[in-house]
Amino acid sequence: MSLELHWFLPTTGDGRSLVGGGHSVPRGIGQGPGAVGSASQFRPPTIDYLAQVARTAELLGFTGVLTPTGTWCEDAWLTTAALLRETERLKFLVAFRPGSVSPTLAAQMASTYQRISGGRLLLNIVTGGEPAEQRRFGDPADFGSAERYARTDEFLTVLRGAWDPAGVDFAGDFYDVTDARVREVPDPLPKLYFGGSSAPAGPVAAQHVDVYLTWGEPPSAVAEKLDWMRGLAKEAGRSLRFGIRLHVITRDTTEEAWAVAQRMLSELDPADVAKAQEALSASQSVGQQRMRALHGGTTYADAHDLEIHPGLWAGVGLVRGGAGTALVGSHEEVASSIAEYAALGIDEFVLSGYPHVEEAYWFAEGVMPVLRQQGLLV
Repeated sequence: MSLELHWFLPTTGDGRSLVGGGHSVPRGIGQGPGAVGSASQFRPPTIDYLAQVARTAELLGFTGVLTPTGTWCEDAWLTTAALLRETERLKFLVAFRPGSVSPTLAAQMASTYQRISGGRLLLNIVTGGEPAEQRRFGDPADFGSAERYARTDEFLTVLRGAWDPAGVDFAGDFYDVTDARVREVPDPLPKLYFGGSSAPAGPVAAQHVDVYLTWGEPPSAVAEKLDWMRGLAKEAGRSLRFGIRLHVITRDTTEEAWAVAQRMLSELDPADVAKAQEALSASQSVGQQRMRALHGGTTYADAHDLEIHPGLWAGVGLVRGGAGTALVGSHEEVASSIAEYAALGIDEFVLSGYPHVEEAYWFAEGVMPVLRQQGLLV
């Protein structure tokens, strides 16, 4: 077995400190002048810098890079399309919300992208769960989780149908299309990635997607989630691959890695943490609620107080929405943590670290060789 390792494209900006933003957290928390650290620690998401991150990920052997979606990010479709000519083999895992674009148009965009890129597109379907963000993009105020996932179910039905040479007719509660199709079926079909921890999310993933994603919870919680999804996929007559989204802080020694985590924690402004947690508390996302429960929304003096499982640190989630945990330790310890998740059935790891260029090197030069020695990486 060989794991697939992906990196992350920081389209909200990057820095040496914990950078805010992400799901439902306004840009500016934990970054930029007057925020955490100094202005020199913040790197805006210019196309030149993002190209540097992408080229670094490709050079170091990552399969692809996840590009997030939301108000505080640069648009994932446009940004990654601009980076195609900056790279040769790197795949782009483009996140987008079904409610923001028609499924037939998304099918057409993906088809064009595959031809232009030579088959380097992966799609991350983000149903969404932040009321203010959803309304910003046009969802009604009473549009809840059940409606969002029902729409995603219909969206993916039409999307896949439009990739069928015969096209598809579909009439549902959210979409009504006749002869939805694309000029040329994408080759290969983009793999669909999807994450969701709520009851309505599971059947949608089981029915439609290729890779089910989870955020970095302790292994016991991840195991329960994977068992849940395996059961639903079996009922649907399908099987799934599984992926996990984590940050990493890896160094030559345990002490060095935790010193970095301690510095990042010490640089957090409690006011920033409070603002971020206030924003995140409004989330309807069950996954985001599970992330918040790992740290309690409180700043601690000692980084180890946020170690929720050996080598798993919840400090990132104090100011960042979405993925809020990091693997922290020596290269051997981080590799051991990855092996622990792999033993549960995790096939793909979507990783990141601050700053994204430097941490990619720490991981590739330190952890990847250990994973190869263990037979987990080709």
